Amino acid sequence: MSYLKWFEEHAQKQRSIVQKLLQRGYSKEQIVAYFDFDNMVEAEPGFCPLYAKGKKCHDMERLNCYLCACPNFRFNDDGLRRQGEFLVKSACSIHNGATCGHNGVVHQDCSSCTVPHHEAYVLKHFDTEWTKIMAECPAKPETDED
Repeated sequence: MSYLKWFEEHAQKQRSIVQKLLQRGYSKEQIVAYFDFDNMVEAEPGFCPLYAKGKKCHDMERLNCYLCACPNFRFNDDGLRRQGEFLVKSACSIHNGATCGHNGVVHQDCSSCTVPHHEAYVLKHFDTEWTKIMAECPAKPETDED
């Protein structure tokens, strides 16, 4: 699956859950709390394929899933830039985490980064429209002027 296809499908799942919670009268704080990993595994098992395994994508005690993906994640399925012999398809705008390369492609590995999964971070960047928070994620290829 391409980054963009995942991003668009995930945005629809996110929107559906948030709209349901808004219809129930949930506040910003209640919506963010609802996206706590332990609650989401029970209440929204289809939101993430890891939920079925009871597995977290990041090793942290209190994982908040509201910002699945990350506002700092940048991707372009056609490539952001060339890095030697590799085509970089994803990167971190704050230079966190690690990268992995194979078959001529470099991808961002965010598994060691917990930045967007802390409740305080989510509350600081909160918007009921996930795509607004994530607006810079689908990125244009970098040019020599960047």
